[in-house]
Amino acid sequence: MYTDSLIDRISIGLKNIINRWDMPLNSNISLLTVSENATFLAYDEKSNTKIILRVHAAGYHNYDEIKSELDWIIALRKDNVLNTPAPIKTFKDELITVVNDGDKEHYVVAFEFMDGKEPKVNKDLCSWFEELGIITAKLHQHSKNWDRPTGFIRKNWSLENSIGPNGYWGDWKKAIGIDSDGAEIISQAIEVISKRLDVYGMSPDRFGLVHADLRLTNLLINEDSMNVIDFDDSGFSWYSYDFAAAISFHELDPTVPELKKAWIKGYRSIAEFSQEDEDEMCTFIMLRRIMLTAWLESHNHSTENKELGAAFTDGTISLARKYIKKNNC
Repeated sequence: MYTDSLIDRISIGLKNIINRWDMPLNSNISLLTVSENATFLAYDEKSNTKIILRVHAAGYHNYDEIKSELDWIIALRKDNVLNTPAPIKTFKDELITVVNDGDKEHYVVAFEFMDGKEPKVNKDLCSWFEELGIITAKLHQHSKNWDRPTGFIRKNWSLENSIGPNGYWGDWKKAIGIDSDGAEIISQAIEVISKRLDVYGMSPDRFGLVHADLRLTNLLINEDSMNVIDFDDSGFSWYSYDFAAAISFHELDPTVPELKKAWIKGYRSIAEFSQEDEDEMCTFIMLRRIMLTAWLESHNHSTENKELGAAFTDGTISLARKYIKKNNC
């Protein structure tokens, strides 16, 4: 999706329009991350001003979807639910503008810069996961009570859209290094997932608007506070899925059971989290892991693809074996 030449063209395009956010044309534009979208830091040395520019991949989210994401972020900030960067309007009072890469236009959104560091998988992570449980519970409370604006639209992360052959993140059957035996094991795991979620259901107390990507790279630790960024994948899914997203790429880490306990403790200090919800957390961990396995294959430009490769697929198969054997979670 993102080649070096495409990133170069987008960078040039951003330099030409950076003044839309009251930044000088000689501001430094540097690439931060490439995932679903390309994220850049714009920095003006003279005023010491920094802003974040998120350039959307063509064809993933349409204008109304992006506007809906921003509407929720603005509402969350207004209602003091959590700390997340504010979207920044252009001088034309627009939250969404476009940048031309020479071939096509991409939607661009600017956010205020928020300092902080990604939490690490270490002995301190449990305390942060208790805080994350608190934050997630508040997020879900807001989701359930918020009167969404007319025209609000976000992706529905149903089972089919998540791990079906035409899933949003690609087809897991094309995963890096997968063979017929591995594919059969994952297929069996999906059968278990499907049966369990049929019973669990999608009632409003279990399925609704969630962040859907609270992984460590989207959490910023600043002294004693935790901030949340990147609502790009926010949409409709099971509320318990937000924990599974939080341990993305760390599903096999031995700290996961303790992280789960800490998260549940934090969540239950704010809102109800039933035993049925708790019992299904391993199902959502398995679901998310299969999604990520598909995502790695379809995002060969990503850092994760280059670092994890076929070993990640092997880990997914291993987790699927355990999930099938345990079955009742």
